[in-house]
Amino acid sequence: MSYRLEAKIIKLGLIFLLGLSYRCASHCPPQFDGAKAFQYLVTQCQFGPRNPGSEGHQRTKKYLLDKMSQYTNLVKTQEFVYQDTSQKAKLELTNIIASFYPDQKKRMLLCAHWDTRPTADKDPDSSLREKPILGANDGASGVAVLLEMARMISQKKTKRGVDIILFDGEDYGAENELEEFCLGSQYFAENKGGYTPEFGILLDMIGDKDLNIYKEGYSAKYAGRVVDLVWGAAQKLKLDCFNDSTKYSIYDDHIPLLEVGIPCIDLIDYDYPHWHTTQDTPDKCSSESLQKIGELLIEILYR
Repeated sequence: MSYRLEAKIIKLGLIFLLGLSYRCASHCPPQFDGAKAFQYLVTQCQFGPRNPGSEGHQRTKKYLLDKMSQYTNLVKTQEFVYQDTSQKAKLELTNIIASFYPDQKKRMLLCAHWDTRPTADKDPDSSLREKPILGANDGASGVAVLLEMARMISQKKTKRGVDIILFDGEDYGAENELEEFCLGSQYFAENKGGYTPEFGILLDMIGDKDLNIYKEGYSAKYAGRVVDLVWGAAQKLKLDCFNDSTKYSIYDDHIPLLEVGIPCIDLIDYDYPHWHTTQDTPDKCSSESLQKIGELLIEILYR
């Protein structure tokens, strides 16, 4: 092979690689980092229980505001007070809202709750049932995925504008007293103004090692097209943690949103043996589970 021919082949190869690199930079979605998301989960737990009124709650609020402000200058809070007459307590609660690409009229809502339950009422040890839970899966897992999504969304524009809402006061209530649950989403729904996203996805308890997500009943009934969209994406990605049947119907943060016309679905693995116990700790969760949920959201946001 002559020197000129060899040089020409090398030049053509470089041009091809540069073109491929440019095409990927222009069209390839960013890569979700499950390990980074897991670190976000651990960091939240290092603040301790995040039940309203606790030191951990205050420290976590500052952390979440600081992190979201790194990725967008459109971060705001909804501060509100809930008066618990039975406990004679006044709770100061905060929803955290981060928006991306406000010029896009078509919008998508991603949400999770950032508070943790003030009592471990399901703990097998009855002496621990008045203690607050750490909430590695029940609270921190959904927030962890959304923090990593915020980082990625800030780097590359999505097909729709995105609003991330971290709800407070989701897990406060006494058993069978539904009006005491989902306080942040109730408040947001009552004060949303003209906000009308195309659809929403709620993440709750999606970090446990044995992840298995069924279609939630209210989601399937009132936001079936969103369920179909999400399960179609999961099937395309061959995510075996998504089960094609409906197993339970749960009152969660998506319900107040559904009630005001926002078609929001709940992604939740309700078969979690450490739910509302002191054993809901990071060692029960995995970066692999967070990775699967992150990849699913990437598919929906960018493909």
